[in-house]
Amino acid sequence: MSENICDFVNITKSFPGVKALNNVSFNIVKGEVHAVIGENGAGKSTLMNILSGVYLPDKGYIEFDSETVRFKDTKDAQNHGIAMVHQELSLAKYMTVADNIFQGRMIKKTLSFINKKKMLKESHELLKSLGVNFIDPNTLVENLSVAQMQMVEISKAISMNSKLLIMDEPTSSLTSPEIKLLMDIMRSLKKKGISMLFITHKLEEVLEIADRITVLRDGVYIETMNKSDATLQKMINLMVGRNFDLIKHREFIKDYTDKEVVLEVQNLSVTERVRNASFKLHKGEVLGLTGLVGAGRSELLQGIFGMEKVVSGSIFVKGKKVRINHPTEAIKLGIGMVPEGRKEQGMFLQLSVQDNMTIVFLKHLSNKLSFINRLKVKKVATEYTQKLSIKITGLMQKAEDLSGGNQQKTILARWLMNNPNIVFLDEPTHGIDIGAKNEVYRIIDDLSKQGVSIVLLTSELPEALGLCDRIMVMHSGEIRGTISHEEANQVKILSYILEKNKNSSCPATPLN
Repeated sequence: MSENICDFVNITKSFPGVKALNNVSFNIVKGEVHAVIGENGAGKSTLMNILSGVYLPDKGYIEFDSETVRFKDTKDAQNHGIAMVHQELSLAKYMTVADNIFQGRMIKKTLSFINKKKMLKESHELLKSLGVNFIDPNTLVENLSVAQMQMVEISKAISMNSKLLIMDEPTSSLTSPEIKLLMDIMRSLKKKGISMLFITHKLEEVLEIADRITVLRDGVYIETMNKSDATLQKMINLMVGRNFDLIKHREFIKDYTDKEVVLEVQNLSVTERVRNASFKLHKGEVLGLTGLVGAGRSELLQGIFGMEKVVSGSIFVKGKKVRINHPTEAIKLGIGMVPEGRKEQGMFLQLSVQDNMTIVFLKHLSNKLSFINRLKVKKVATEYTQKLSIKITGLMQKAEDLSGGNQQKTILARWLMNNPNIVFLDEPTHGIDIGAKNEVYRIIDDLSKQGVSIVLLTSELPEALGLCDRIMVMHSGEIRGTISHEEANQVKILSYILEKNKNSSCPATPLN
């Protein structure tokens, strides 16, 4: 019989106005990958924070390695053998890889002098043991890719002789090849007897890597199942509490003959990241934009929207040549932008939901003397809260207290009330659960039916294939080509994304 490394026993935790966890009990077996899934607000993060020493439970207890524990803080949890790799990486970017791995517990020659040589040697051995010895321990973290930073985080956790590794959305910012490498590392850690608690919204990854799967819903334990008993549909139904159908495919545009071109970009170069990009966007079209992280996708949209400096090239909106130097000018032209970084670029976290929604629309809610009509503000915010099914305790709730999915829908509401003709969506489903994703998909479909044109930047190929009329592929700052929905598939898109031959042909669909 398998031995447990961790038992959650009747864990309960409340915060003002919400019971985050209610009597949750389940166990983690030594040497297993145990996935915990659930919608935003299900209690996953609270449970992980209790296990890692951030919070104390109000009721219940944890047994870890056959000992009843009550961690005072994260250091106490680490000393017991629990380490957490956060979704938002916590490395010090101006320190070296080795310094980060041993941060807070530097190896010393004497009481005053750090043994740099030994730290570099041990860091190299740790990275080598994970199969990532291509990372130089002497490199500054700021020079690493997101995937490499993830490997350093894991190396740091392993260096503390961790028995249980909590992995919170570790693949959220990784590309397909990087995800494969991470999965290989997780398998190698499992062989060494290290247990892993795996938190992710990507259910396909759960089916690939997890030994057992626990479902939480609204702070309550629902079920733990073996991977052999799990299916994608079963997991979704348990998460949302009902039979749940993923969005059906849209009615894709097949004939562009009479479709108005609402945006045309000609030979656009943005800073040093985008070179000679050209494309057309038609009325009511969902145009996909994909490629590797760092290919210049976000920079292209930010250049058009006035967030990044355009070096050369031309932009036409409804046939008229325009020059956009600032986002306010893009907004006047009927363009909206939902950025990838919700917290860094999209939300005013300390402001209310109402203020976040209406901040772009305030001029329409003011009188001739520029005094804001608070009744109008409340009315329009209430309307869009209901229209987009945004779950809040009230319009004055702080944006930072919303789940990722509700934050994303709040940003969408901001732009929709401005009645845009064109919307740029940069990874709109990044880090949100399956239910919220599906709602975003339906919003995209509804907008296209209303004649709104959308550029959808996504790294998730099934998302691009399920939503986009055409898909543009970027590689190393250039648009390789555009593939129609009919000819697009994952293999073809990946072949363009990963093709290193600069002169390789990409059969673009010519649309005028």
